[in-house]
Amino acid sequence: MEFSVYILFSNKLNKFYVGTSNDVNNRILEHNNIKYPNAFTEKGIPWELFLAIDNLSSEQAFALEKHIKKMKSKNYIINLKKF
Repeated sequence: MEFSVYILFSNKLNKFYVGTSNDVNNRILEHNNIKYPNAFTEKGIPWELFLAIDNLSSEQAFALEKHIKKMKSKNYIINLKKF
């Protein structure tokens, strides 16, 4: 199964959210329809897809998600889109 690392952006919060999924479009719908009440993403609706990095194994996707989160940098995320 192929996975993706996705980065969402909320204009309301002016923040990014990084996650991993095997169905990015469905996952965005879940974030925007509050599938998980009291989750961080509930505060930022509507979330828009900023970037998706596709065709990864689950191991690659989770490692990349962890790396991006570890950077804790909005500029790092913005620069990812340039490649």
